[in-house]
Amino acid sequence: MNKVVLISLGVLVIIVGVFAYLNTQDVEDRHLNQREAKMFLVADEVRIETDFATILELEEHRFTATLRSSDGTSRDHTYTGVLMKDLLEHYGLPLEGAEQVVTTAADGYAIALAMEEVLQDDNVYIVYEIDGDPMAPREDGGSGPYQLVIREDPFGQRWNKHLMEIKIP
Repeated sequence: MNKVVLISLGVLVIIVGVFAYLNTQDVEDRHLNQREAKMFLVADEVRIETDFATILELEEHRFTATLRSSDGTSRDHTYTGVLMKDLLEHYGLPLEGAEQVVTTAADGYAIALAMEEVLQDDNVYIVYEIDGDPMAPREDGGSGPYQLVIREDPFGQRWNKHLMEIKIP
């Protein structure tokens, strides 16, 4: 019985090691993209890389929103960013007929938004400043370089930190 357990543990360690090795390059790419403030837009098998300079070309919005967390605390912050729909339209991505947009963070956390939410004025933002300061990247303990903020979301569970990809499936 002990021999079976030891063999099983050995096989499990090998499997975990192989997956960790295979995932290393992906993690390194994500960290590099985040440090360089790159983001990817995906639609109809087209993958577009955008950067901070391009995002700054769009109309900038500054607004105050309340971040409510699960521990019961609420904090008001002033955010600076661009409307997601403006970024998607800038690249000519197909919004007509699409039902949803999926955003993915550097850690793989993904959320789906109804296209109606995205197209609504003054609702879905890609922010890059909080309270007048650039959003720090994940490795520095921040939420950036980009964070998704949905003003009509009363709690913030869908405020995707470390935003890396926006996909129109």
